[in-house]
Amino acid sequence: MTAHAAHHPRGAAAHAEDKGEHRGHGHGDQHHGGHAHGHGGHDHAAMVADFRRRFFVSLLLTVPVLLLSPLIQELLGLADVLRFRGDRYLQFAFAAVIFFYGGKPFLVGMAGELGRRQPGMMTLIALAITTAFVYSAAVVLGLPGKVFFWELATLIDVMLLGHWIEMKSVMGASGALEALVRLLPATAARLKEDGSTEEVPVSALAPGDRVLVRPGEKVPIDGIILEGRSSFNEAMLTGESKPVAKGPGDEAIGGAVNGEGAVVLEVRKTGSETYLAQVIELVRRAQETRSRTQDLANRAASWLTWVALGGGGLTLVVWLSLGYPFAFALERMVTVMVIACPHALGLAVPLVVAVSTKLTAQNGLLIRDRAAFERARRLDAVLFDKTGTLTEGRFGVTDVLTFAELSEEEALALAASLESRSEHPIARGVVRSAEERRLTLTAPDDFEALPGRGVRGRVEGRELLLVSPGYLREEGLEVEDPRLAEVVEQGKTVVYLVEGRRVLAALALADIIRPEARAAVERLTGLGVRCMMLTGDSRQVARWVARELGLVEWFAEVLPHEKAEKVQALQQRGLQVAMVGDGVNDAPALVQADLGIAIGAGTDVAVESADVVLVRNDPRDVAAILHLARLTYRKMIENLLWATGYNAVAIPLAAGVLYGAGVLLTPAAGAALMSLSTVIVAINAQLLERARRHLPAAEPAVVPATHGGHA
Repeated sequence: MTAHAAHHPRGAAAHAEDKGEHRGHGHGDQHHGGHAHGHGGHDHAAMVADFRRRFFVSLLLTVPVLLLSPLIQELLGLADVLRFRGDRYLQFAFAAVIFFYGGKPFLVGMAGELGRRQPGMMTLIALAITTAFVYSAAVVLGLPGKVFFWELATLIDVMLLGHWIEMKSVMGASGALEALVRLLPATAARLKEDGSTEEVPVSALAPGDRVLVRPGEKVPIDGIILEGRSSFNEAMLTGESKPVAKGPGDEAIGGAVNGEGAVVLEVRKTGSETYLAQVIELVRRAQETRSRTQDLANRAASWLTWVALGGGGLTLVVWLSLGYPFAFALERMVTVMVIACPHALGLAVPLVVAVSTKLTAQNGLLIRDRAAFERARRLDAVLFDKTGTLTEGRFGVTDVLTFAELSEEEALALAASLESRSEHPIARGVVRSAEERRLTLTAPDDFEALPGRGVRGRVEGRELLLVSPGYLREEGLEVEDPRLAEVVEQGKTVVYLVEGRRVLAALALADIIRPEARAAVERLTGLGVRCMMLTGDSRQVARWVARELGLVEWFAEVLPHEKAEKVQALQQRGLQVAMVGDGVNDAPALVQADLGIAIGAGTDVAVESADVVLVRNDPRDVAAILHLARLTYRKMIENLLWATGYNAVAIPLAAGVLYGAGVLLTPAAGAALMSLSTVIVAINAQLLERARRHLPAAEPAVVPATHGGHA
């Protein structure tokens, strides 16, 4: 646990839920450590507002400081107009307000860093502004030398701006647990002894209570079905793409959506024992144990701190030992401290972050955790959840096999016409598939549902049935076709179109594969990333989807708590893993992964648990994330190399190593070089805009979904 977490006002657990002190802030603990402590642990929004307010107040006060600076007056040709008696004291007063008000976060931050014995960015900024202010104040009070008030003011302005930009670009991810809880309804219809119902809070339910769940309602709590039959949509909980038919004696899971029938449940589990509560616990635990990557800028600032401290002190000692006046030696030391100020280093990462955040938003990507996004450059494997990610999460006809003189379109049109009066999930899938092919449907006459078997009716004067394999066995009807064996082996649901005692066609239904999924796998493979699949579905279904998409490695029949374990197992193999999913059951795995990517149409919890959200619901955007992450990291490295490399050259010049050759860097020249370094870093960050045209195209998918050639 970090020192910051240990002192977090809401405790370590709450701190962990906030994803590790807003992990991804440009300077980690050392960046906000002292500031958070100094302000009593303000939340993220309050800290952003605080930096914004301090920046604008300091910027406003910087104007008179600049106008009262002799150097600026000479550059503007206004020395005769703006100079007056006591102007130095007025400039000192404005600079003092900027130093104590605008510089407070850095001064408090330095105290926090030194208290933890981890000097870094805050320490360096605080030392720089303190040295400039104290020395300048001494000059105002009579010490021979030059004041650095305008350098001090602009330094504080730029550092406040950098911190504000950075903090605005980072989004916390603390709503996962609340989103999970929202899956459960607040109330339940509890049955009384006389058979009537009463609405009670779910928290008031106890084991043994009986609850009525009406069609279309969410199951309020885990229980055993006592009466009624229905199908339950558990896709958001277990990953099972097909609605699961259940009857008396079967268990219903809290959070599942009831289908067409009303059922009565007996409550068996409450509180922490329920399925959803256990998933919530998994998410919480994964958030607590999630590691953070120490920011590069923080490490560079820590290194630069010691260089600046050592260089400044050494400069003072050397010039004094050589017999030079104290004012000259102190001026050399101040120049070193000023030129070592991390203007460029402070903006090196935040500016790239701001540009990349804009780019990602323009390309339909929502970055919730920048640190995880930066780690995407090192990804070795992408683990896709099947349902709702690689597939559309809905039933559809994938194969139409005809056994009579009937075309596929004619068979599908007859079947859909027959099913158009039914609300069964299979019926909806058949009708939807026919509508997508723009087939003309005819309302059936004499429609009749055959419970557990199928439907019967008259379409265009023909007596037809659309029935299950069980009905064929009961009636002694047989169909021998190798294509049937293949679709059954793939785990698809098969229904038969029958006229009299003749089987006209067979329709195979399954979760429809997204047209974009194949392109996503191809692009990621081209980037050198392995693509894998994870699903709660059967092995047959998983094998079929994997074969269609060209996936070599896949995991089937994986329970929710095992999904995070699968991610962990891949990580233990030495792989950096991204998890892509959209269901509640994916939440623990999304948090466990090195990069959690949520499909935007997924449940709230998947979005809240993820580091990146795909707004367009397009798996091809995963490749765009990796591509942009690599470009972003390269720009960060370039900026950091420049910011630190500039100091490696400028600090010795500021110290006076070439004084004997007639080269002496004045404090003003040092400040100018420092400003030039900042401009170069800013321009380089803006060059990331050019990367937009190199991102993988986000055009609508035009590749047809191939499902054995029939969809």
